[in-house]
Formats: sequence, structure tokens, C-alpha cells
Amino acid sequence: MQNQRIKILIVEDDPDMAELIADLVEAEGWSPTVVHSAEDATLILGREQFHILLLDHNLPGISGRTFAQRIRTNLGLNVGILMVTAAGSATERVLGLETAADDYVVKPFEPIELTARIKAVLRRIAPSLKVEKEPEREHEASSLRLGDWAVDLSARRALCLADRSKTLTSAEFALLEILAQTPNKPVSRSQILDRLGAESDRFIDRNVDVLVLRLRRKIERNPDLPQHIQTRRGKGYVLHTETAEPPL
Repeated sequence: MQNQRIKILIVEDDPDMAELIADLVEAEGWSPTVVHSAEDATLILGREQFHILLLDHNLPGISGRTFAQRIRTNLGLNVGILMVTAAGSATERVLGLETAADDYVVKPFEPIELTARIKAVLRRIAPSLKVEKEPEREHEASSLRLGDWAVDLSARRALCLADRSKTLTSAEFALLEILAQTPNKPVSRSQILDRLGAESDRFIDRNVDVLVLRLRRKIERNPDLPQHIQTRRGKGYVLHTETAEPPL
């Protein structure tokens, strides 16, 4: 069981929200399946086994809370249930938890909060299951998590899980690549200019500062207090990557 890939069923009627959650789940190395109603979820649960059910409360037809109760009382499935909904009052939370849900996340949520809660539920319902994603050594340097961003350097793709409309320009991505070559170590402005190669004739030292500022405004949750792209006085810029989960 420890080597199973974690399977997560997402029951969400909003296609954009469903896609965002699926991307987040996949970025953690888990396997997402999306359906848009309780009726469709019932059909697929009859054919496949899942570890976690991410269930929206406000579904068309059968509500998420009613469906969760049916899973517990009628279907008898050993599956973790995490309610993901905009119904965020204290009463709704208590009702969800008292009836069937293992935990409750309110939209809009931080991606890191959702993944932390999924892991917490998995640890409770299946302690022997390996929750953390296995590192792939050949891809260690090519895959990054920077706050809400999942970055694949080998595929030259950066995805903002919190806002899929956000993108990086070619110059911004080139800067990120340069800093990622030596994570947690400073890179000077002159080194950045040199590594930009053919692009370097378009930049001077001050332009590098502007480019860093542009990248921070997209990557950092608070650009005025950057957590990932920091300045080392007299040495240049350093990229700090996330290497551990926050305490639950």
C-alpha cells in the first residue's frame, strides 16, 4: 500500500475550479479524477477506489453534505472526505464535520492549505500510506515550487495554481532559470548579464534590477517582503526554494 499512487476524486461543478484543483493535486504527484455531480461520482465510485474525495457543498441536485452522508451510511466506503466549498459559516462547518466530512476547506483557499489538509486526512485514514511525493532525482533540479507557482524548468513551463491567467515573459523565465541553476546561492548582476547570453546586449545592471522586480511581483505573495527572490547586499540575488511542508 505504501507504493500506491494516491487517487483523489474531485466533485466540483465549476469547471475552472475543478481544473485548478486537479492541477494542484497533480503537482503533488497524486492522481486526480474530476466529475461535476454527486450522481457522476456515485457511478465512478462503484467502479474505482479512491483515497480522498474532494467534495463541493453546493452541487447541482444532491448537495455535497447529503452525498457525504450517503457515502458513509449506504455505500460504506473507506474514503477520506474533504469538503471544499464557499459555504464558510461556523454553522456550515460544524454540520459538515458532524455529518460525514473528515475536514473542511473554504474557498478561496491557499493552495498550500489545501494540500496540507489533504495530507493530514490521508495520515489519519491510512497511516501506512506514503503521503509525501517521492523525489525523482533526475528531475530534482528541473521542478520547483515557489509559493503558488509550480515551475518545470525542463519543459520551460511556469504555472500559477492560484491564478492561471498569470504568465511569465521569456525574459522573466530566463532570469528564473539562471537563479535556479544555483538555488540558495547568490548570483551577481554581472553573472546574470553573462548568462543571459544573446539577450545580454539588451540589459545593463539597472535593467537586471527592474527584471527582478517584475519577477517578484508575479512570484511573490508580498513583493515588498520577498520570500523566494531575495537580495544579498554586495553579492546579487538568491533564489530560495521550498524544501519542506509547513507544520500541520
